[in-house]
Amino acid sequence: MDEVLVLFYSRQGSTAELARQVCRGIESVTGASARLRTVPNITTVVEPLQPPVPSAGPPFVTAQDLRECAGLVLGSPTRFGNMAAPLKHFLDSTSALWLSGALAGKPAGVFTSTQSMHGGQETTLVSMMLPLLHHGMIIVGLPYTEAALSRTSTGGSPYGASHVAAEETQPRLSEDEKILAQLLGKRVAELAVLLRRAQRDGN
Repeated sequence: MDEVLVLFYSRQGSTAELARQVCRGIESVTGASARLRTVPNITTVVEPLQPPVPSAGPPFVTAQDLRECAGLVLGSPTRFGNMAAPLKHFLDSTSALWLSGALAGKPAGVFTSTQSMHGGQETTLVSMMLPLLHHGMIIVGLPYTEAALSRTSTGGSPYGASHVAAEETQPRLSEDEKILAQLLGKRVAELAVLLRRAQRDGN
């Protein structure tokens, strides 16, 4: 099976719910499976170190997860039109992978959640694309041939999947947001399987 890494950071649960929908899309592709990972929180004050394994939810990501993946889907809540600091902190630590070209040629997609409709979703998605482009990854978006992208009145963008959380206390994705998140996972997985097959066949 070709594993696609779904790597996310989430505080309120909305980005985590998007990640689960992305995984469903990946798992719908024959020959592909999803590997769900998160990153530890960071703080500006001195606190006890984070445990090496989270008490609940998916494990923390390692560099080995990135080396082994056939594709990557990256998710973060929006912070002033940018990705959240914990995810950026992890990406800043991947220089060795960049030097070795470990991610070059692999497909990647991005997703985000914001509190408001115009809260910087698209700039956050682009901010996550930039380090992936530096790693030589192939960016996968969402085409307007998909009806949900033109129909949605909540989240969704050609740059990637998204969710508008508004004032909700529990993550509650709209049907279009679910469809688009699953589609993003499916598109990245389909390309990952095709590329891996071509490598195995020596093309």
